[in-house]
Amino acid sequence: MALQLQLRTVSGLRGRADRIAKAAFRGLSFYTRVLENCEDEARFDETFRWPVASNIDGNEILEIQVFNYSKVFTNRLIGTFRMVLQKVVEEGHVEVMDTLIDDNNSAIQTSISIEIRYQALDGTVGTWNDKEFLETPSVHSEGDGRYPLETDSLLSGHRQSTDGSVGKSNQQSTERSFRRAGKGVFSAMKLGKARPTKDDHRKQDEPAVLEAEDLDRKVMRLGGGLDPDTISLASVTAVTTNVSNKRSKPDIKMEPSAGRPMDYQISITVIEARQLVGLNMDPVVCVEVGEEKKYTSMKESTNCPYYNEYFVFDFHVPPDVMFDKIIKLSVIHSKNLLRSGTLVGSFKMDVGTVYTQPEHQFYHKWAILSDPEDLTAGLKGYLKCDIAVVGKGDNIKTPHKANETEEDDIEGNLLLPDGVPPERQWARFYIKIYRAEGLPRMNTSIMANVKKALIGENKDLVDPYVQVAFAGQKGKTSVQKSSYEPLWNEQIIFTEMFPPLCKRIKIQIRDSDKVNDVAIGTHFIDLRKISNEGDKGYLPTFGPAWVNMYGSTRNYTLMDEHQELNEGLGEGVSFRARLLMSLAVEILDTSNPEINSSTEVQVEQATPVADNCTGKMEEFFLFGAFLEATMIDRKIGDKPINFEVTIGNYGNQIDGMTKPVLRRKKEGGDGDEEESELLHNSSEDEADEDGEMVSVSSSQPMKPLVTDRNYFHLPYFEKKPCIYIKSWWQDQRRRLYNANIMDKIADKLEEGLNDVQEMIKTEKPHPERRLRGVLEELSSGCLRFVTLADKDQHHSSRTRLDRERLKSCMRELENMGQQATTLRSQVKKNTMKDKLKQVQNFLQKLRFLADEPQHTIPDIFVWMMSNNKRIAYARVPSKDILYSIVDEEMGKDCAKVKTVFLKLPGKRGFGPAGWTVQAKMEIYLWLGLNKQRKDFLSGLPCGFEEKKTTRGQNLPSFPPISLLYTKKQVFQLRAHMYQARSLFAADSSGLSDPFARVFFTSQSQCTEVLNETLCPTWDQLLVFDNVELYGEAHEMRDDPPIIVIEIYDQDTVGKADFMGRTFAKPVVKMSDEQYCPPRFPPQLEYYQIYRGNSTAGDLLAAFELLQIGSGGKSDLPPIDGPTDIDRGPILPVPLGIRPVLSKYRVEILFWGLRDLKRVNLAQVDRPRVDIECAGKGVQSALIQNYKKNPNFSTLVKWFEVDLPENELLHPPLNIRVVDCRAFGRYTLVGSHTVSSLRKFIYRPPDKKAQHWNMTGEIIVNMEPEVPIKKMETMVKLEANSDAVVKVDVSEEEKEKKKKKKKGGGGGGGEEIEEEEPDESMLDWWSKYFASIETMKEQLRQQEAAAAEAEEKEEMEIADGFKGQAKNKEKSKTPKDDKKKKQQSAPELPEKKNKQKIDELKVFNKELETEFDNFEDWLHTFNLLRGKIGDNDDNATEEERIVGRFKGSMCVYKVPLPDDITKEAGYDPTFGMFQGIPSNDPINVLVRVYIVRATDLHPADINGKADPYIAIKLGKTDIKDKENYISKQLNPVFGKSFDIEATFPMESMLTVAVYDWDLVGTDDLIGETKIDLENRYYSKHRATCGVSQTYSIHGYNIWRDPMKPSQILSKLCKEGKVDGPHFGPGGRVKVANRVYTGPTEIEDENGQKKQTDEHLALTVLRHWEDVPRAGCKLVPEHVETRPLLNPDKPGIEQGRLEMWVDMFPMDMPAPGPAIDISPRKPKKYELRVIVWNTDEVILEDDDYFTGEKSSDIFVRGWLKGQQEDKQDTDVHYHSLTGEGNFNWRYIFPFDYLMAEEKIVISKKESMFSWDETEYKIPARLTLQVWDADHFSADDFLGAIELDLNRFPRGAKTSKQCSLEMVTNEAELPMVSIFKQKRVKGWWPFVARDENDELEITGKVEAELHLLTAEEAEKSPAGLARNEPDPLEKPNRPDTSFIWFLNPLKSIKYLICTRYKWLIIKIVLALLLLIMVALFLYSMPGYMVKKLLGA
Repeated sequence: MALQLQLRTVSGLRGRADRIAKAAFRGLSFYTRVLENCEDEARFDETFRWPVASNIDGNEILEIQVFNYSKVFTNRLIGTFRMVLQKVVEEGHVEVMDTLIDDNNSAIQTSISIEIRYQALDGTVGTWNDKEFLETPSVHSEGDGRYPLETDSLLSGHRQSTDGSVGKSNQQSTERSFRRAGKGVFSAMKLGKARPTKDDHRKQDEPAVLEAEDLDRKVMRLGGGLDPDTISLASVTAVTTNVSNKRSKPDIKMEPSAGRPMDYQISITVIEARQLVGLNMDPVVCVEVGEEKKYTSMKESTNCPYYNEYFVFDFHVPPDVMFDKIIKLSVIHSKNLLRSGTLVGSFKMDVGTVYTQPEHQFYHKWAILSDPEDLTAGLKGYLKCDIAVVGKGDNIKTPHKANETEEDDIEGNLLLPDGVPPERQWARFYIKIYRAEGLPRMNTSIMANVKKALIGENKDLVDPYVQVAFAGQKGKTSVQKSSYEPLWNEQIIFTEMFPPLCKRIKIQIRDSDKVNDVAIGTHFIDLRKISNEGDKGYLPTFGPAWVNMYGSTRNYTLMDEHQELNEGLGEGVSFRARLLMSLAVEILDTSNPEINSSTEVQVEQATPVADNCTGKMEEFFLFGAFLEATMIDRKIGDKPINFEVTIGNYGNQIDGMTKPVLRRKKEGGDGDEEESELLHNSSEDEADEDGEMVSVSSSQPMKPLVTDRNYFHLPYFEKKPCIYIKSWWQDQRRRLYNANIMDKIADKLEEGLNDVQEMIKTEKPHPERRLRGVLEELSSGCLRFVTLADKDQHHSSRTRLDRERLKSCMRELENMGQQATTLRSQVKKNTMKDKLKQVQNFLQKLRFLADEPQHTIPDIFVWMMSNNKRIAYARVPSKDILYSIVDEEMGKDCAKVKTVFLKLPGKRGFGPAGWTVQAKMEIYLWLGLNKQRKDFLSGLPCGFEEKKTTRGQNLPSFPPISLLYTKKQVFQLRAHMYQARSLFAADSSGLSDPFARVFFTSQSQCTEVLNETLCPTWDQLLVFDNVELYGEAHEMRDDPPIIVIEIYDQDTVGKADFMGRTFAKPVVKMSDEQYCPPRFPPQLEYYQIYRGNSTAGDLLAAFELLQIGSGGKSDLPPIDGPTDIDRGPILPVPLGIRPVLSKYRVEILFWGLRDLKRVNLAQVDRPRVDIECAGKGVQSALIQNYKKNPNFSTLVKWFEVDLPENELLHPPLNIRVVDCRAFGRYTLVGSHTVSSLRKFIYRPPDKKAQHWNMTGEIIVNMEPEVPIKKMETMVKLEANSDAVVKVDVSEEEKEKKKKKKKGGGGGGGEEIEEEEPDESMLDWWSKYFASIETMKEQLRQQEAAAAEAEEKEEMEIADGFKGQAKNKEKSKTPKDDKKKKQQSAPELPEKKNKQKIDELKVFNKELETEFDNFEDWLHTFNLLRGKIGDNDDNATEEERIVGRFKGSMCVYKVPLPDDITKEAGYDPTFGMFQGIPSNDPINVLVRVYIVRATDLHPADINGKADPYIAIKLGKTDIKDKENYISKQLNPVFGKSFDIEATFPMESMLTVAVYDWDLVGTDDLIGETKIDLENRYYSKHRATCGVSQTYSIHGYNIWRDPMKPSQILSKLCKEGKVDGPHFGPGGRVKVANRVYTGPTEIEDENGQKKQTDEHLALTVLRHWEDVPRAGCKLVPEHVETRPLLNPDKPGIEQGRLEMWVDMFPMDMPAPGPAIDISPRKPKKYELRVIVWNTDEVILEDDDYFTGEKSSDIFVRGWLKGQQEDKQDTDVHYHSLTGEGNFNWRYIFPFDYLMAEEKIVISKKESMFSWDETEYKIPARLTLQVWDADHFSADDFLGAIELDLNRFPRGAKTSKQCSLEMVTNEAELPMVSIFKQKRVKGWWPFVARDENDELEITGKVEAELHLLTAEEAEKSPAGLARNEPDPLEKPNRPDTSFIWFLNPLKSIKYLICTRYKWLIIKIVLALLLLIMVALFLYSMPGYMVKKLLGA
């Protein structure tokens, strides 16, 4: 509905100036572009369009003003033209030439020429004609620097011509002027709808792209020599896409993925809590996921407990259920067996939030605890934890666990997703439930029928109520008894933190029943979709709007098998009900005293909403035509079939609705049921006077006909049945329109991206141009959205969400459009990948925005009924078929023929059952307002007559009941089936016997069956003759129906198994076209085969559809090509289509077979490998005895074969292993298919490359290299005594440790310690920890660099991106870390020079991933056998592996270049495999070092495990059971194991971690397997890692028996490299490179010797730079391997850090293994002297004077050793808060320097079998208490000192302040381990009523740290005892008042404190005595009374 104006010219202007015009109507004005330097005529040629919401009145006015434009001053008005629109309204189209008038309303000589058209709301006036407005050619305007050829002409989306003719009619340019015209201009229709002319050979959806040279030619013509990097390629469409108008895309993926259970594992580590609110508490943490709860242990009397406990929850549920589960962490105070404890604070988040985090995890983050019972309170503390959610196949990269420096920055590491503010507030969520309608008639109990029979009352049999679940809480409305149209008007209120960390609100209508309540329907509201967190965002808001609920079918059987669908699991298959509701959020002002502070869910009454609030009721019309129904499953083929279409309850035959007669009074009435029955069955459709028709919602039943063995089809030939339904809904089409516009932009973008990826994959030229085209389309699409959506600002029934969403969508899209434009200019060949990623983010964002949360019209369901039973369905979203006048707003399938595959409902559709098509339908649907109905047939293929019911015969707008096609075309379809690859293994042999079945309309044909292969080459042409298609010829050319290809596995018995399906569109040739290039003959293409949702191979084929003209088949191109004599009547693929072949030679390297499993219970004894490719092949030598030696005797064999020139078309190569049994029998062991030979194709090296440049020396100066520097300082070349050297080293070590503690530098370097001056301080662990530090630093720098690069890029891209960039930064690095990074980057090298610890490389993954599986020349091929499992769970690939073949292959075109064969030492028997080692058995010493394991999966009930290592290699089986580590999930093993093995028999090393159990068998936690053979033979030399430096003693001793120089000479010899030549002055020459380095080494006695080893090592560390032979050598390393458990496939069970060294036994023996046993903690003694206290707060009142006093004592302990807490004596009756103690505590403890942790071993409980070792931070707690005699002591305050970094004590009591606790960051920190002795004053603190910290006293203390030896030498006594006693404190005598005056004290106690208590006790006793006496004497009196005595 719109008014459209075309402003053509303004003529008769005076002078020369810039002109601009403005057109205004109904207050909305548009400006034209500025025409510069016009003289007398201004040609604007622009079109403006005003969408109108109400019909235009005849006396409204359109106004046009013309100005002289000025950049500086205001524009000067030339004249105005006003027009009354009466004529326009009547006729709909007017052209006007008229003069302008000036300000005084007098005519001037300037005249204007315009054309106006108007389309009314009801479609009564005028129709658009496709070609209108295109008559006048116009000049290309507004050259805004875009290349004109991008989207428009190079390959314009609609008309592509390749014959080089530029004569494309002038449509193009006009269309362009449309697209470019100024700001408010947009075209009324997609102009591209004009049909392409016949001579355009290229049909739109041709998958192939122009050839490159063709393209470049074109570019030259159009772009005049532009840089080819800046040109876009606009439309290269993939196969299933389609640009045409009449058909829409089918969906390939079939299986519903929702609702299917999967495995999930949630792992939560609770590390510690801080700042818990409360005094002296005993906290426990409860971890709750869904219904499951687990608890940590209890820590006594501490506010910052340290747990480090790990919990794992395993689930097997559908994803939806999983992600809605709530994770709740709560801290509980003093919980024990008897009492449940009190809640301190809790934190909630749903699993989905964690899953959407990067890596699906939060790592080391602090959760903010809050108290749900008390909204006014602030936060209750912080809990540090890791939370990870692992689904199947996700792998989680945990950051490397090393000695973490405590992250004290809590604020920077909060457990919140990005963008959530740290201060979350409480909010109320109001969910208002108004009413529901259309509920199904539920109650089917027999009672109901009986009741009806007896009483005759027909009551509504459903008692509905609504239940809302959110954030783990549920609320429900009242139950409305017996009502299908319940009215509630209630609101449910949730109180939750905002923004909530739970994403979905679940709303469910339930039927209340005495036995059990059942769900009627469920709807989820995603909060992200109804709110926006941006700065212009809005709080969640919704409605009032209707939400539609879908679920199981509405047939009322006793047991509903699809009940789960009503619970919201899986896709609903039928409309259930709709519910009117709204949602609002109010942020609470918690300071307000009136506020109700409970968070319980409340339900209260709500004010009802007006009837029309959700929009005006409109009558909608749905029309559908069934054009084809084929591929009907044979199970249902024998009964008559009909189709039913429903929209909401309209059209539903069981309980349909009729026109809502009562709608005015009672919204949503079902009409009268009896009447509706009558209407459905009335045969002659009675029509009212206005041609009112009765809906026809189902087709007539028909018997299907047989297509072939599997499928039937319905005989819809020329007669196509139709359905039509009228329904009444609130008119909220605008919502759907906006969603459609965005959907279309997204579809176009997705299609473009697929093209780009396809181009990259198939290596077509210039994908970057196509990406530029895609971006251009995106930006114009976005701007188009902004203009279109802008027009509906003032709609009456729009909700707040409508307005806010519209604003935010417009903002987002405008932003996206700008970014796309910016990105477009940045797309170059090299930036392709990143940009592609960013564009994919756009796509996700668009899809997210397009999803409209407020429903309007319910979805349409098409059901196939057989015998009135519902069999299969398709669900069509109503927005997809909604009609609009504006093309962009129209649904993508509206008025188009859509191919729909019907599927089984609910669970039946899971797995194989759901993969077979139930029916394939070609269906045409149109949904729109009834008054816009006149175009509803416009999109059908032309050439039909309408058949109507008797009533509607002469009414033109009456819908037909069927269509009779008079036009039909006859075609021949040729399917060229060439080959398929990577198919699904359907037989137990691991192979299949595939054949393909091709369906086209109602015909089908099969290819032949090829036995035992997964890569069949059928090479077969299938011809379908006499294919009849109905409709106009030219439509067939643009829109041929799709072809379905299904692949089956032929079984000897039973029916064939389905293996996969794909779709294709044929290339069409009409009878008047030539069969010649470029379209014919068609090219072979790959089509992706799908099986359910997963891909199952590719099909290489081509399809052509040729029209049979009047001359019959003789006109068709002949089918020529070799007739295959062997294959009889089978036609091969003809010559022009089959690929061009060349002769290739394939060489195979046969190395050996490994790990072959039994076949049919018999062991494999004499295996052989058969290789086959394209019909040719070769067999390996037979292995005579697999047990004795599984390697082949002949290594290299070859065969020649014809392969296609195009590498992408190369057939796969099959490897099959057979076992040769007695009597000439063979059994297949397993097979492997190499699907792509590309990586094995030999490409001769480029002679010009620098690697081949052997002339001239390249000097590689190694001096500045940091590690070497390190080495020199380490070796210490000065002649100092070695003692000095050693001290030096240890100091440096310390300094480095300090640095580490300080978080990288800064202070703390002054004090050098008096530790043992001895290099023995340095051990392997020092090296390891230093390496981890380095690794973390590198990771940080990489992140910083990445972030920086990103930021830079963001700067270039539009400003709108900035916000996101910042968020990204935040997520990557904690705040203060950023500062550190900037400092640490420059000082890194200098820091490294200082530290003198040699490092190794820590890989945080397996070595294999780093070195490409060590397949540099020897590849491993997994042999598979057995069927692939159907549902995801059973047979994974792992379980199908029956062994491995080791070998390789090389493919090359036959005449090989000479220089290879002529090279020195070329051995022809080895062909291309020169210089490979022999494969005879070899003995090797394998040394396995196990460092530690992290994050093990708990195996015991207590959430811990007792792990030990088990190693298996061949026959060796080591179980290190006695050295298990008790109750640890992060055990440090520090062990090495030596094993002797013989390759190849024993080459698979398995390292497993088991859990030790006292009784029963030990459980496997996880294991990892390492293929040692590949490592051993690899060129990367993975036998023994090359260390950074060479030294001959100390912790860094060289481990390899071969010295670096020997290794180097060996490598040079093997690689035929010249060298090494050692020269004087520390130089060595290898090939053409010269390396320099140090030449001296020091032995253990400090003697220097000359050596070449450093030089040789330098070369080895840079071996990858050596020409030709070079590759990276494996460095000295530790690798981290994931542990997997076969029972839980794909989910990591922990990680193991380890490495393996291998030494051949025929070489000199290696030295002893390095000692990596864990460091023993060192024994220390901490002596704490409490001298005095001061200013302690006073608790007691004196009973005489009332003055305050306190009886003070001090308590202290080391964290983790609460049971050893020590108390001073009591200083009684202190009046000033001063206390004198002179009291000494002594705490012995074990301490690990390297990790800064105290090590405690203790039994966990009295039942524990053994002691568990804990590592906890070293913290000293001091507390001050007030002693009471008769009641519990009162806690006054405490301080906790971290012994590694605590504030220096104040010199005097005065200087001691609260700052020392609160402001730790800025104070100088000391470490007792460096200072040894510290004395000073520290504050005691506690929290007051308002949770504020306050000082409650001060303590003067002295800390003295001694090692155990020192402590023995100078012992000291506890308290004030000998030895080294402390003097008695000098206390004033007031404190002894207790002893002087005991009576007074007693009196004081009795009178003041316990007076009331004593009175109460006396009264209670009296009462008791009374009761006792009463009971005693009552029986006697009773007896007396009874007997009347």
